[in-house]
Order: sequence, then structure tokens, then C-alpha cells
Amino acid sequence: MIRTFALAALALCLAGAPTLAFAEDACMTQSMDKKLAGAAKTSFLKKCERTACEGQAADKKLYGAAKTSFVKKCAADALAAPM
Repeated sequence: MIRTFALAALALCLAGAPTLAFAEDACMTQSMDKKLAGAAKTSFLKKCERTACEGQAADKKLYGAAKTSFVKKCAADALAAPM
């Protein structure tokens, strides 16, 4: 059962990759507009990416473990992407 949720979350995450790239650019732009640097910038980007991923999960009507898995994977992918 958990494996099924994980596979479903992975598939949905891959489907949302183009949207993620847009959210990543938007977050970076916002951090630049606010002139953030260092730890403040890192914290802001983490929160911004997580919020974007939670919005994608809501759009896909994910709940419970599927939502948690999706948001965790989505946020990790967003933060791992080169900035």
C-alpha cells in the first residue's frame, strides 16, 4: 500500500516538474526583490518552494500520506536544482 502511494506521488511529481521550474524562478525573483542573502535567503527559498509544492498537491487533490510524500519529494527536488 505504501509502495503504491510512493509510486503515485513520484508520478505526480514528475508530471508537475514544469510547474516546479516556474515556482523556483518566482521564488528566486522574490528573494532578489527583497534583497535577501545568506541564511535569510535559504530560509525564504525553502518556505517558498514548500508552499508552491503544497499548492500543487492541493491542485492534484492529494491528501494524507500521498500529499506528505509529494510535498517532501517536490521540495527536495526544488532545493536540489541548481540556482
